[in-house]
Amino acid sequence: MDNALKKRPVCFTLSSTMIKKEITDPDLLSLLSKVDEDEKRVYTIEGGIRLNAVNCTAMANQVQANFSLGILERYVMAQAYIAASLLSSTVKGNDRVQMSIDCGGPIGGIYMESWACGAVRGYLKNNPIEVDKPLDSLDLNKFFGPGFLSISKILEGSKTPFTGQTMLEYGNLAKDLALYFQQSEQTPTIFSISVKFDRSFRIIGAGGIFLQALPDCPQELIDKLETLSRSLPSLGTWLSESRSLDDYIQSSFKGLEPAFLAKSTIMFSCPCSNDHFSIFLSKLPEDEKKAIMNKNQFPLELECFNCGTRYQFTKEQLEELFK
Repeated sequence: MDNALKKRPVCFTLSSTMIKKEITDPDLLSLLSKVDEDEKRVYTIEGGIRLNAVNCTAMANQVQANFSLGILERYVMAQAYIAASLLSSTVKGNDRVQMSIDCGGPIGGIYMESWACGAVRGYLKNNPIEVDKPLDSLDLNKFFGPGFLSISKILEGSKTPFTGQTMLEYGNLAKDLALYFQQSEQTPTIFSISVKFDRSFRIIGAGGIFLQALPDCPQELIDKLETLSRSLPSLGTWLSESRSLDDYIQSSFKGLEPAFLAKSTIMFSCPCSNDHFSIFLSKLPEDEKKAIMNKNQFPLELECFNCGTRYQFTKEQLEELFK
């Protein structure tokens, strides 16, 4: 089902037909009401570095609700959605970028897709992630294991995507993304991904920054930012305290002339719909159609891998589709 949907050409806005499951935790809803809305902001640092920053707190919690994630799974997915939100800044117009991780550890892999418009979707290949003992830390290295990170840019009007790949070296998404850009695009890059939990393991702050050297950026500025990045305050904690993304950038990079360029919306959004699944069902081979009807288990429920939305079809609807 997932492959059938992914192959469809998609051009959509942040308003989609996916179904967002209701967040019912009153304490979490209260916390989210005090946190700034999700957004992406773009800056330049001394004219030589491009800085992209995102607040993904609401997104991370909606992803948790749609996929019914446990503690470890919500941490992995929050990081992946932050990363994909940052990667959306590498494309424009109706272009999109895909991030895929295939690994030998219990995570199994991650598939993410984001559009220049700010829409982000994706899934965890193993949900739940199998663990053999209680968690003693959120170090993900052992859960990723050996594997590969691939990034593809699907540009509007282009027949083939541009794809690069690198081996996972750190089992740390921020470090492995920086390594990818260094190896595949020969561009000095820094990623920082931050997720803040409260004592009940609710995500109360989630965000990230993506620093990339522009052409002719002086090495001195690159070195300065690499040193600074090691001591940046936690963005997740900052956002959880109802402080703004812009204040974080202005405070953390004070003295380096962060110049604001633009801001835009980001959102957990998927172009799936009941119509898409109806078309898929109508084109199934005849033997598969007969098998579905012979099972006599109705309504038939199908789930979109990318957003967790479930669509139901009654026996009467299927009979009409299968004519």
